[in-house]
Amino acid sequence: MGPVRVLLDTHALIWWLFDDPKLPKVAREVIKAADNEVLVSCVSAWEITTKHRLGKLAEAGDLPTRFEHYVAAAHFRPLPIMLDHALAAGRLPGPHKDPFDRMLIAQGQQEKLPIVTGDPVFADYGAEIIWR
Repeated sequence: MGPVRVLLDTHALIWWLFDDPKLPKVAREVIKAADNEVLVSCVSAWEITTKHRLGKLAEAGDLPTRFEHYVAAAHFRPLPIMLDHALAAGRLPGPHKDPFDRMLIAQGQQEKLPIVTGDPVFADYGAEIIWR
């Protein structure tokens, strides 16, 4: 298998940055492969800073204030939220209400990216998952 482009779910990003053992071996191998392009959605920055502001994500440390530094130091590439992503996220069917997940799913679909996530709801939307 040649180089791949992947999109990190927010929890996968946090677990990678803080070397959390909950991140499975397969996910770690894909993220650390030098020839792969690892993308981090801007929605993850929004999700992390929002949840931190609400008193959640204590494990994120200074990530909410140094997000750009962490992403650059890991050699990940930011994925902006584009108009087609927003429209696709708004059109996603089903009862799943998490706006952050819906955006990640839409970006994965629009950009044809597998998503590194342990969240089973992503597969319900036809997303290609990399996890185990």
